[in-house]
Amino acid sequence: MSDEKDIKNIVQKSYAKIAATAGGCGCNCKNKKISAQIGYSAADLNAMPEANLGLGCGNPLGLAKINSGDTVLDLGSGAGFDAFLAAKKTGPAGRVIGVDMTPEMVEKARANAQKINCANAQFRLGDIENLPLADGEADIIISNCVINLAPDKDKVFAEAYRVLKPGGRMVVSDIVLLAELAPEARRDEALIAGCVGGALLKDDYLKKLKNAGFTVNVLKENTGISKEQYQCLPLESLTFEAVKTVV
Repeated sequence: MSDEKDIKNIVQKSYAKIAATAGGCGCNCKNKKISAQIGYSAADLNAMPEANLGLGCGNPLGLAKINSGDTVLDLGSGAGFDAFLAAKKTGPAGRVIGVDMTPEMVEKARANAQKINCANAQFRLGDIENLPLADGEADIIISNCVINLAPDKDKVFAEAYRVLKPGGRMVVSDIVLLAELAPEARRDEALIAGCVGGALLKDDYLKKLKNAGFTVNVLKENTGISKEQYQCLPLESLTFEAVKTVV
């Protein structure tokens, strides 16, 4: 088994377990606290508490400027929290497509969509390195603390560029490193699943985006998240906009 398959198996197993065990007042209260720290409003948090698993590292939706009628793609949509919030912004004239590689998460998101009667959000099982979307299908891509989990970030960014319309944009919050990790930390399964082991150095991450053809604007950097959630490891949450340059 290749290293990439190992990493994906670690991530899938971890997030399948989270999907299966999420719920209960204590869990939801903790998730609300985490999400409030990274920029979600009380209205956001109360809209669909069952979909909020407390897995984000920022609030890309707060900066994405989604309009009515937009087609929005959520990379690593989990239980659907960001997708449902985006669906409110697109309205019935638009749609949101969530893609996640963990079947249990896709099932949970679909069940949540039925509970709140959200007809303009759909969830597809798929790999963000090989997106199940047509060329130029999306106006906007959002993602929250997911791309760091993908072994091949170059493929992720190339696929994002492919499925965006000309002039479309990607607004993402993700974990990036401010110093290199020790080799044993890179191999640690808990750190891999916890959004750290597979994270890139900030400059390397931004370089890969630019190499994929994007024009990149850094919107927000949160170094405090290291102390709040990551035991003071050398990292930050980076929120950025990456625009598909019109040639």
